[in-house]
Amino acid sequence: MAEDTAFAQPVIRGEDVDLRPLTKADAGLIEFYAADPRVATMTTSIPHPLPPGTTEAFLARAMVADPREVIWALDSSRVGGAELKGIISLKRMDSGQSEIGYWVAPSWWGGNMASAAVTALVEANPLGDRSIFASVFQDNPASARVLTKNGFEYVGDAESFSVARGASVATWTYIRKLD
Repeated sequence: MAEDTAFAQPVIRGEDVDLRPLTKADAGLIEFYAADPRVATMTTSIPHPLPPGTTEAFLARAMVADPREVIWALDSSRVGGAELKGIISLKRMDSGQSEIGYWVAPSWWGGNMASAAVTALVEANPLGDRSIFASVFQDNPASARVLTKNGFEYVGDAESFSVARGASVATWTYIRKLD
């Protein structure tokens, strides 16, 4: 683990991707990818345009001991790929329940990166969850396929606010029971 991470977050080894704690050295690529409107508009929390200081605040939150949300970098350098291809997280909701969230940089869309990361995180189950929830915007069916491919089951429709879009957006909600 890098010296500039704040706590003993596990590195999760997947088939073609490692999920590792974020470091300060990730700031440049995170900012570059998150500033892309194709990434920002498919998330609830990334603003567009990306205001100054947003990436630093995100990294500070990701590196806090005992965080409410545990965040990993998608790193495929072990297999000759890039050190940061996206982000995946688990947000604690309740005892034994978390919500998964992820984004992949456009250069790696369609290359199975999101599916590989979700598979690795679900198999590792680092928070010992009984179930993991997810929601995706209805205009992002590729993200929905990532979830269903990983055993998540559709449970209903909802809405979530997208900071980048400045509006509520229709979502599909999924659950994966791990018991």
